[in-house]
Amino acid sequence: MSEDKRGTEGSTPTYRDASKGDDGRWQTSDGKPLPVSASDLERFTYCPMSWHLAATGTTGKSSAIEQGIQKHQSIHESMMDFKGHQFQAKRNLLILEWWYAIILVLLVDTLAIQYIDDLELNVVEFSRLLAAGALSFLLVGIVAVLVPWRKAIGLKQPFRPELDGKTETIDPVFEPRGFMGGWFEGGILEVSMFVSAIVLALHSSALLFADNRQQASYVLAITTLAWALLASIVLRRALKSNEEAERLAFENDFSMSDEVSYSDDEATAQLLVDADTGLRGRPDQIVIIDSQFIPVEQKTGKVPKRPHESHRMQALAYARLVEKTTGRAPPYALLRYGPDNLHQLIWDEEAKKELDERIHEVQTAMAIGGVKRNHERPGKCQNCSRRHACSERLA
Repeated sequence: MSEDKRGTEGSTPTYRDASKGDDGRWQTSDGKPLPVSASDLERFTYCPMSWHLAATGTTGKSSAIEQGIQKHQSIHESMMDFKGHQFQAKRNLLILEWWYAIILVLLVDTLAIQYIDDLELNVVEFSRLLAAGALSFLLVGIVAVLVPWRKAIGLKQPFRPELDGKTETIDPVFEPRGFMGGWFEGGILEVSMFVSAIVLALHSSALLFADNRQQASYVLAITTLAWALLASIVLRRALKSNEEAERLAFENDFSMSDEVSYSDDEATAQLLVDADTGLRGRPDQIVIIDSQFIPVEQKTGKVPKRPHESHRMQALAYARLVEKTTGRAPPYALLRYGPDNLHQLIWDEEAKKELDERIHEVQTAMAIGGVKRNHERPGKCQNCSRRHACSERLA
C-alpha cells in the first residue's frame, strides 16, 4: 500500500486528519499514535476489508458471534471460580497452620501444668521469670512503636515485600505490604512482641495461681480436643475447595500453582494501553506462571491444525500490552483453542518486530485507506461475519 496517496484505491481512510510524527508513526491531531486494538490486528490480518468494515461501523452477522460471546463469558466465570476456590483453599490451609500451632501450644500447656510439680522446679521463681520476660517484650514493643527503628538501622527491605501481582491470601491487618514503620507506627513485629508479652504473662499467672493443677490440665485438655475438632472442619473445607480448584485447573489447562491475575468480563476489566504505539486491548486472561505474567487468548470456534495468523497476531499484541503494563516482558503468550489445544507463542525480538510492522500497516490504512481483500479464498469470505456488506466478497 502506498503511503503517498490517500484513498485513490481500495478503502477510504478512517482518520483523514492523521499526520506522520517524527518517529514515522501516524498520529492524531493532538500528537498521539492512532489507536489500534488487538482486535483490529486480528481482523486486519484475517482480511483488511473485514477490518475496514468493522472500523466504519458494519456489525458482524453470524450465530457464531453470539455463541462466542456466551462461551467467553462461560470461560470467564470458570476462571473466576478457579481463582475463588484456589484462594479459599490457600486461605483455609494458612488458617489451619495457625490452628494447629495453637493446638500444639495447648497440648504443651496441658502437659506442663500436669507434670510441672514432678520436675522439682521452683514454680514461683519460674513464674517470676516468665513475668520478667513478659515485661521485657512489652517494653521493647512500646519502644519499637514509638521510634522509627527500621530507618535508624538502615533497613532497606520491608518484612512483607510486594506480592508482584499475586492475590493476598489473608488481608493484612497489622502491617500492609511495603510497610517501613515510622514515629508512633507499628507493624507485625511489634504486634508479635505484644502478643508474646500477653502469652508469657498468662502463663506466669497460671503457674502462680492455679492451685488445682489437675483440674487446670483437664480444662486445657478439653480445650485442645475442641480446637482440634474445629481444625478438622477447616481442613475439610480446604480440601473441598482444593478439589474444586484442581478440577477447574484441569479444565482450563492450568496447574494449581498458576494464578489468574486478570480476566476480561467485557464490563469491568481494565483496558491495557501502550501509549508509545497506540496499541490497546483486553486479553481474555492474564495468568501468573512461574512468577511471569502470561496473557491468554481464548478462541471458541473450530480448532485449526495450527494457530491462525490473525489469532497469533492478536495474542502477540497482548504480550506487548502485558510488557508495557507490568514492565516485564512475558516469555510467551498463550493461544487456546477449546479445552485441549494450547499453543505457546514466543515473545522475542522477531515477534516484536513483526507486531510493530503490523501495527504500522493498520495505522497506515487508517490514515491513507486503500485496503483491499487479501486473499482469493471463497471459503474465507463465507466464514466472514461482514460479508453481507463487502463489495469484494467472493461468496
